[in-house]
Amino acid sequence: EIITTSTEYEALILENNLIKKWKPRYNINLKDGKSFPVIKITNEEYPCIYRTRRIINDGSSYYGPFPGIRSIDLYLELVNKRYKIRKCRGKLKKRDRPCLYYHIGQCTAPCIGAADPEEYKKEIKKVEKILTGDVNSLLGEFKKKMKAYSADLNFEKAAEYRDLINSVNSINEEQLVEDFDSEKRDYVSSVSEDNYSAFTVLQMRGGKLSGKSVYVSENLNSAEEVMTSFLIQYYSRYFDDHFHAKEGLPDRITVNILPETKLIEKFFSDKSCMLTTQLPSDKRDAALTRMGEENGRLEIIKKKKSAEYILPLRELQKVLALPSLPKRIEGFDIAHLGGKHTAASMVSFLNGRPDKTEYRYYHIKSLPENSIDDYGAIREAVARRYTRVLNENLKKPDLILIDGGRGQVSAAEGILEALGIGEIPLAGLAKQHEWIYLPGQKKPVVLDETSPARNLLQYVRDEAHRFATSFNKNLRKKDIRFSALESIPGIGAARSIKIMDKFKNIETLKKANLYEIREKTGIPLSAAENILKYFNNNISED
Repeated sequence: EIITTSTEYEALILENNLIKKWKPRYNINLKDGKSFPVIKITNEEYPCIYRTRRIINDGSSYYGPFPGIRSIDLYLELVNKRYKIRKCRGKLKKRDRPCLYYHIGQCTAPCIGAADPEEYKKEIKKVEKILTGDVNSLLGEFKKKMKAYSADLNFEKAAEYRDLINSVNSINEEQLVEDFDSEKRDYVSSVSEDNYSAFTVLQMRGGKLSGKSVYVSENLNSAEEVMTSFLIQYYSRYFDDHFHAKEGLPDRITVNILPETKLIEKFFSDKSCMLTTQLPSDKRDAALTRMGEENGRLEIIKKKKSAEYILPLRELQKVLALPSLPKRIEGFDIAHLGGKHTAASMVSFLNGRPDKTEYRYYHIKSLPENSIDDYGAIREAVARRYTRVLNENLKKPDLILIDGGRGQVSAAEGILEALGIGEIPLAGLAKQHEWIYLPGQKKPVVLDETSPARNLLQYVRDEAHRFATSFNKNLRKKDIRFSALESIPGIGAARSIKIMDKFKNIETLKKANLYEIREKTGIPLSAAENILKYFNNNISED
């Protein structure tokens, strides 16, 4: 499940809040109860400003949260230098003499009664104005100074103003996923595209974005009608059979499209509830409904893509007369070189896409050494796979695909029947003509090369072949005889098989002369010379 935010800043805060709420197992670093810091302006006659992680409902003003502590500290340093606000925290204490900040012109000394309350309030208002985003004049001043210092080659001072600019931008970057409004709010956004409508519900609880629900459906009705229908269906869950409200009902519902107002008002009034819907009342509400719209658009895109996946599955179900949509397809292939290191693969596709966590490979052990028996290898791989499926009560596939023709399909069919699961649909895809073979049918199923169903089967077959071949190569690498031979220039996998068939081991090969190697294996003279040169460097079999 994904919640899309507009900035990385929002994503960091949302991640922190969701980890606190759900406590996922592997996110231990954010389970300590800490939150991102905020800037606090205290609720006093002479307020002070500082960074804190504690939010207390004492009438103070809070701004944030902010992921970057360094940015906050730079910002507060700027505030303390530019505005004559007291630096001491806590309740203001009367003093006989002011502190050092008064003497350097950074405080008006309310502690000795020297500060004018009205002038002090004006200073606080200036800071609040900056914290709410009115920073253009301030940034313009800083940019001029940064350029001036840079032109004078005073890069250290220019860097200070660069950091201040970054700090102010960071502090004033808008974020929507957390605020300090305790009202329970739902933001319901509707977007339509083609025949699809998506409804996104963003839930703000305790000043934090705590959840997202998205529903996508097909419809041809007007925006007002679908919004009305959705709201009635969605909020019905919050009332029991006796029309009593359950826990979780919001205090306010903000929508991006007004529903049929009379119907909605009647729906809530029938349940003795005063809840109504409204359009965004301020900039923040509007931004949250836009965030909901963006999440809805992404869900529509996902829905369309999933519909694209369904098309070949539906065609496959039709042409193969399958009892159900083949959502889970498992494909098998065999790989070997001259009967050596025979390997089998099983790949799994879910909704037309590889599900690589379910891939399996099998080192075929039931065949005699150096024998080439694809049917026997298929029998072993299918038997091992579906014996385990039965023993561990795993989910059976909707279709089994074998790389091969009628013979390979027959071999797999015999094993499935013996295991008592012959009802699982089975098919084979032969490479020569790309024909599809089904058990008990003499004629293959022939599909056009543009057919989505045929393309999907080819995808499964090719992926099974790739996976089997890669495992076969790994087995050969572990065999020192083959790894030694294949490292010789001019000797690849096929030639190494021929050589070992004739000489059986490395020691016998090392004792042979040049013409004996060439005559027995049929390899070029230059390749035979490379073999002798290689073994003259004291490479022997372990």
